Amino acid sequence: MYGVTSVGNRVYVIRNLETEVEVYDAKTMTLQKRLRIPVLSDVSSIVGCPHYNCLYAGDWKFRTVHRVDLAKPHASKNWAVAKIPEGLSVTSAHNLLVSCLTRNKIQEYTTIGDLVREIRLPDGVTDPWHAIQLSTGDYVVSQYTSPGLVSIVSADGQVLRSFGRTKNAMEYPVSMAINKAGDILVADRGNSRILAINSTLTSAQEIPIPAETALRKPYALWLDEAHDRLYVGEMGGSYPRLLVFSNVKRSAESNNAVTRDFRLCYC
Repeated sequence: MYGVTSVGNRVYVIRNLETEVEVYDAKTMTLQKRLRIPVLSDVSSIVGCPHYNCLYAGDWKFRTVHRVDLAKPHASKNWAVAKIPEGLSVTSAHNLLVSCLTRNKIQEYTTIGDLVREIRLPDGVTDPWHAIQLSTGDYVVSQYTSPGLVSIVSADGQVLRSFGRTKNAMEYPVSMAINKAGDILVADRGNSRILAINSTLTSAQEIPIPAETALRKPYALWLDEAHDRLYVGEMGGSYPRLLVFSNVKRSAESNNAVTRDFRLCYC
């Protein structure tokens, strides 16, 4: 499972080495249709933008980003980015953020592919997997290392604070999501868990998962608070799964556990 996102009442899923995006109804998780992305080779992640009603997909092999107009799927375009485009996210200005894994930088583009800014990360912040803009204008960045780090970085690339140098450290953290309370959800791939880190990066709690589910190297993460859903795409095991959790509202500073209303909608 390489990517999951949603726009409105549709959930978009793409699998490893596939060039078609599967489109599901958000309420029933029934397959509606498939979207083919022309010239897509090796997808890294996808993200939807409700403002422009479009879908972005990163391509490792060609070092490009593909944009698909959801109203006119054949009206797609692509543009080159720095090596390797990993995690994608959308900013408050509706621009696209691209984490460039092996170049230690974050690039921001308009929806038509014009480069807005490039944030070069300082020494000590390497292998950026995913970056998300915060309400403060700063950025939270996951670092695909062992032990792994999650850092808050300013627009000029300065590290403001970090989380991860703890006894029970993260191992290769990948995708992230931020809830309305400001908590940062992180797919801790190496430890097969989802962490919720508070907004000040001073504490974290593991989101409880039913024992029978047994997360297997979570990779893709998407939070849809409008429908109270957390989507987790896995890469481990003999076959990929998309796990869909409901009733996931929580605060990282709260001692209240997540209600375990679990649904496996697709695998």
